[in-house]
Amino acid sequence: MNTTMIYDFNKDSSKNDWKIIDDGVMGGESQGKFSINEDGNGVFKGTVSLENNGGFSSVRHQFDKIKATKDSKVLIRLKGDGKEYQFRIKDKSSAYYSYITTFKTSGEWETVSIKLSDLYPSFRGRKLSLPNFESDSFEEIVFLIGNKKNESFQLILDKIELE
Repeated sequence: MNTTMIYDFNKDSSKNDWKIIDDGVMGGESQGKFSINEDGNGVFKGTVSLENNGGFSSVRHQFDKIKATKDSKVLIRLKGDGKEYQFRIKDKSSAYYSYITTFKTSGEWETVSIKLSDLYPSFRGRKLSLPNFESDSFEEIVFLIGNKKNESFQLILDKIELE
């Protein structure tokens, strides 16, 4: 199958390609950070706090539209910390809602495969009564942690591809 590279982390990658959005936008106290480590991997880490109605941290990457089909899958090579994360996409970066799914990390290097048609529409934690993702393109990806508890986290990213 043909693959399209969404992001291939390396030592020349810029952490500025990724933007942190924490619950501070709503008064929360969670703190996420994004960096490129000495191996050239992206590192999303920090703490989630439930204080002041908080509870999430996220990192997002916007890009020019990438074409997709109903059978497309996103393949993410990563090393997590055994926690659950959300993967989100937006067909248009200006859309108010995202298409999301949750995946659990093993603590080892692994490739997580996410079928785009399995992503469901959600806004502020509520599932919308709209169809699952069926667009022919997307232009934003997000990793979010929000497991309804105080916790530290670390997600190491190697590459993200569309198949």
